[in-house]
Amino acid sequence: MFEEQASSEITQILQDWNDGNEDAKERLLPFVYDELKRQARILMLRERSNHTLQPTALVHEAFLRLAEKSGLDWKNRRHFYGIAARLMRQILVDHARLHAAEKRGANPIHFSVDDLQIPVEQRAESILILNEVLERLAEFDEQQARIVEMRFFGGMNNGEIAESLNISERTVGREWQAAKLWLYRELNRG
Repeated sequence: MFEEQASSEITQILQDWNDGNEDAKERLLPFVYDELKRQARILMLRERSNHTLQPTALVHEAFLRLAEKSGLDWKNRRHFYGIAARLMRQILVDHARLHAAEKRGANPIHFSVDDLQIPVEQRAESILILNEVLERLAEFDEQQARIVEMRFFGGMNNGEIAESLNISERTVGREWQAAKLWLYRELNRG
């Protein structure tokens, strides 16, 4: 009951944001903070242990960037969380680029596509490669790219992804399988 009420409240605040109500952004943060922090923690588990960003800083940076964006038409809370996950991914990619620029000449990168696990010592470089491959996948199939992004960077399950994209869980499962095959081929070209 409480979760349903909070979900309804979040949707209303997002609608207020759409309508140009500036204080909606401030009202939204207490409702979404815990979920954003959960997503950030999941993302940070995949990062190197000496990463300079902490989950709290990642959430704050992402929320600040979201608040600065104009022209977003929020549909519901899942749409918001999906965009936030994409933005947190981009923040981590930016940090990985900086880290990789400092450390050139790394070993070859290896991925496990089944669960997209990346060895700790290769994370900064791997995130950059995964980002590039995801951008190519988006050119080929935008929906599959969003599913990979929400699953890997957003820590979302099939049900949450289905709700966010307004498709069935079975479709998410099929698209995830197809995306994994495509990613495997792309990552193992040589």
